[in-house]
Amino acid sequence: MNPRHVIGVDTEVKTLREADHLLQAVATELALPEGTFGCTHLVRGDRPRVALSFATTSHALLETVRERLTAQGYEVSQGAPDAMGRAVLYPGAVDLTGTLTVAELLSHSAIDRVVVLGTADPPPPDQRLVTRDHVRPEWREGRLVLAAMPAAGGTLVPFEVPDPTPCCADH
Repeated sequence: MNPRHVIGVDTEVKTLREADHLLQAVATELALPEGTFGCTHLVRGDRPRVALSFATTSHALLETVRERLTAQGYEVSQGAPDAMGRAVLYPGAVDLTGTLTVAELLSHSAIDRVVVLGTADPPPPDQRLVTRDHVRPEWREGRLVLAAMPAAGGTLVPFEVPDPTPCCADH
């Protein structure tokens, strides 16, 4: 991650949707500034769950976050749970709504690159991306990368859908 100060937060949350809501609630409650990164991390093993991480350039701010989360009963550690976090909070995230070109997405947010599933080449800068108001890039080799897929009318959409149907929901 680009910011120098990072903490990990262990949770009992089981789904990405719950983790997104918790991360956003913490950010709102603590009035975290725009440049803060907040990510989710899948934790496997005996106790599967979704952990969180917060990153910023301000050590003092991160210490405040650590103290508040510890007081709320969360286990907080130094550093992110892993290097592959899924970004929920990042610079420019709130502005990624509606339909944007790839160039607009890259210039107005911390996202470094867009990859299109099934293709080796990056999308052209003028390609339209329908955000569905849900843009969740992931950290890959120190860069924030959005996975997208082709959609109707020659547009792209983020690979992750805003409201996924749980497996076997109709059984």
